[in-house]
Amino acid sequence: MRLDRYDKGTYTIGAPLWQWVLWYFLGDRLVRSDWLPFSGFKVWVLRRFGAQIGRQVRLKNGIRVKFPWRLTVGDRTWIGEGVWIDNLAPVTIGSDVCLSQGAYLCTGNHDWSREDFRLRTAPICLEDQVWLAAKTTVAPGVTIGRGAVVVLGSTVLRSLEPWTIYGGHPAIALKPRPQEHMPPAEP
Repeated sequence: MRLDRYDKGTYTIGAPLWQWVLWYFLGDRLVRSDWLPFSGFKVWVLRRFGAQIGRQVRLKNGIRVKFPWRLTVGDRTWIGEGVWIDNLAPVTIGSDVCLSQGAYLCTGNHDWSREDFRLRTAPICLEDQVWLAAKTTVAPGVTIGRGAVVVLGSTVLRSLEPWTIYGGHPAIALKPRPQEHMPPAEP
């Protein structure tokens, strides 16, 4: 590869430059802050920058969001300490989802087979009732099915089926996740 020939293709940040600058110097600092532990305030800031966030969402300290205008979060979702949502493309997180400490959602990569190291992006979707345990990494273009669990430190390189427990590098199905005590989906 030749980095002096880097090509971002048709990629754009998806917002006016002033919005990105304001996010970078103010909004990101407030959301990531350890000295402002108030979840409601962090949700408010993300919404001001274009994120679509549901009710009763909990945000812990140290959360990083690349571009809030490309983020959608359902109701009652928890996002733990140090989670990084690297959303060069849209990230959709359903309701009743738990992203544990240090989870990383990566929507962009580079084409190592091209001399110009072209940027490639693809969205990520976490359906309702998904749990990503601590230090889980999710690759671009992945959908994780409703009720799936990904165990500690796993790497998700392909879409995952619902109601299954996954683990490893890359994550593979370990066993079904019992559903008998789960509440029915909201209409």
